Amino acid sequence: MSTYAEVFPPGEFLKDELEARNWSQVEFASIIGRPVRTVNEIIAGKRSITPETALQLEASLGTSAELWMNLESQYQLSKVRQPQNTIARKAEIYSKFPVRELAKRGWIDATEDVEVLGHELAKFYAISSLDEEPSLAHAAKKSSYGSVTIHQWSWIFRVQQIASGFVVPKYNKTKLLESLLPLKNLMSAPEEIRHVPRLLNEAGIRFLIVEALPGSKIDGACLWLEGQHPVIALSCRLDRIDNFWFVLRHEIEHLIQEHGKENGLIFDEDISEPGEAATLEEERIANDAASEFGVTEADLKNYIARVNPYIFSREKVLGFSMRLSLHPGIVIGRLHKQMEKRGDASAYRFLREYLVKVRHIVSSSSPTDGWGNVYPV
Repeated sequence: MSTYAEVFPPGEFLKDELEARNWSQVEFASIIGRPVRTVNEIIAGKRSITPETALQLEASLGTSAELWMNLESQYQLSKVRQPQNTIARKAEIYSKFPVRELAKRGWIDATEDVEVLGHELAKFYAISSLDEEPSLAHAAKKSSYGSVTIHQWSWIFRVQQIASGFVVPKYNKTKLLESLLPLKNLMSAPEEIRHVPRLLNEAGIRFLIVEALPGSKIDGACLWLEGQHPVIALSCRLDRIDNFWFVLRHEIEHLIQEHGKENGLIFDEDISEPGEAATLEEERIANDAASEFGVTEADLKNYIARVNPYIFSREKVLGFSMRLSLHPGIVIGRLHKQMEKRGDASAYRFLREYLVKVRHIVSSSSPTDGWGNVYPV
């Protein structure tokens, strides 16, 4: 952040000149033929130095009138500049951080005081200076790869902030693995999703829902508080049953593999930056586990081979879903992805009524921040 040198009123310098000569204000007033009150007000910064006064100071002190006029000009300009400096600093902060969104969501206190605002932001992002970049080890499912945007960092730090206050049993990886089958059994009906938070909590996982900031395009993340307390958070950005289960299983796999536990960031697309090969492999592992959790590749190929070209026949899709004990929306979401790989986007308009919304269901049984609700921390 920019800093500015403090500018003093010319009276401060006049005071120093009088002290150097061991003159009192009364004596100096007598020398220049001005009231003592005038001299006192100049020294106190309550009266400006006029050209006439500057000439009197020049004659009595041996300093140029131009010097005193320059000191006065700089001081007056500094008084006008201070509010402008505040505006410039505020603009600098607003250009780097989504202040308006954070305040609107209740993640920081709304304030016009720049210093207080800076303190609020530094505390929220766990940085010592606003010049620092936020950093927190995690694995995140997003719509694009590359660097983490400040909106995504904001969401991740909010997740950490909320999850830090949860009380759950000690993390037990064995219990997590044992919970996979009960979780899969919940995929037959949207209403069963309400049991997800309980199953994860029993395995020692802190689960929560946090609405994403506009434009952040982040679906979920896993992180480890103090390197040992796992957290799974979903944004429900794409509020569909198929997306919910895919993102959830994706993040569960990251926890099973202990991805994002220390350093490194994990994204859901190909990573083109140097040194990201390991991260890309971890992401493929999580994606594969999520894909196989509902409709396995073998089941999908068998279905397509049997019913082609009637893949999207309502009767056949519902029959396939019933055989797998899955809600039709999960099967349809997988079929849409399959058609996308083939370059056929026309399938997306079929049977979309089965891609039901589930956020309201999971939110009823899990800590939720967003959509008008500010989770207390």
